[in-house]
Amino acid sequence: MKTLIELYDERPIENVLGSEVFRPQRTVFLCPGDVAQDKVLQDKLRRYFAHRGLTTEPVFLESGLFSSTKILKQLRAVVKSYPDCVLDITGGTDAALFAAGQLCAESDIPVFTYSRRRRRFFNIHNAPFAEELVCSVQHTVEDCFLMAGGTLREGRVDNAILGQYMDKIDPFFRLYLNHRTHWPRIVGYMQRASQVDKDLMLPIPLHVDAPYTVKGERGSRIDAPEAALRDFEALGFLHNVRISSDRVSFDFHDLQIRTWLRDIGSVLELYIYKCCLDAGIFNDVHTSAIVDWDGVQERDGVTNEIDVMAMQGIVPVFISCKTCDVTTEALNELAILRDRFGGKAAKAAIVTTQRCRNVTRHRAAELCIDVVDLEDLRAKRIIPHLQSMMQQF
Repeated sequence: MKTLIELYDERPIENVLGSEVFRPQRTVFLCPGDVAQDKVLQDKLRRYFAHRGLTTEPVFLESGLFSSTKILKQLRAVVKSYPDCVLDITGGTDAALFAAGQLCAESDIPVFTYSRRRRRFFNIHNAPFAEELVCSVQHTVEDCFLMAGGTLREGRVDNAILGQYMDKIDPFFRLYLNHRTHWPRIVGYMQRASQVDKDLMLPIPLHVDAPYTVKGERGSRIDAPEAALRDFEALGFLHNVRISSDRVSFDFHDLQIRTWLRDIGSVLELYIYKCCLDAGIFNDVHTSAIVDWDGVQERDGVTNEIDVMAMQGIVPVFISCKTCDVTTEALNELAILRDRFGGKAAKAAIVTTQRCRNVTRHRAAELCIDVVDLEDLRAKRIIPHLQSMMQQF
């Protein structure tokens, strides 16, 4: 295949999948005017192709969005310039698809599409090479961001070192469930007891020597969580724990453990990350995944963070982890991220360590977001839930 025509789509995967599978010499994008003029966006797509080892040359031609007459005119021009071309109708607007149908009526140009539900390509017109061709492409979390114009950078967790802690994550989560109702105060004590002036103390010390009672928010007082401290020591997260009537001292195992014990949500995110790995159905899993838009204003002009993200082939799964009640705002934000990156093929789930209300479940169902709550976590239903979710289309 020398030339592939793509009907540009706002869903990134629709624009790149045909090129990744069929490896054409050039890919001609018929796109709206703003995309045809956006050199930054075009350069990012070129970088994505290079990242994936594709040598295809992208060509961007303006064709409009809603005028099938203009799109058909541009399609005819491309066919005339590249008579060996093939047309992919997986993406594009209704007007573009209508124009593609008109083109098929007057020429023998090969046309194919990709079915998200069946995960394979299909011969639409004169394209036997695509007949029920199974898609074997596997994307990483980084790929998913790159194709959308962003880049992946590490958040609060260095994913490269998580393998060192795998045997600690399940007992850490069980410890959390045992202390769940007091967890905010436990973490609050750890934060204040280990607080340091970073400008004066580098590197950050692992040893802590603090009062038994520390100041909390709004003038409150927080006593040392003795039972939790002992449990952390038994788990190997703390060493040399000493508790008296007025002082507490201990040593964090390392800086990563220090970070986790000072953050309320880390324990749940780590547990869900490990569950995704243990499910055995994902080719890539990442926690604390931050999308850096390289200066591009995306919605509020800030970076986006996904608590846990996994890839099954080309299907991304976005998981939001909450140790508080799930809000409508949180559901809406998750749905926006899912649709922005993966469109109709992407999956989303929200996991909470609270009991989920029926009204929240109803709103989640409207947005096609799976819900896992406290009872599911206690019953260890999360892995079967993930496996079932990925079988649903």
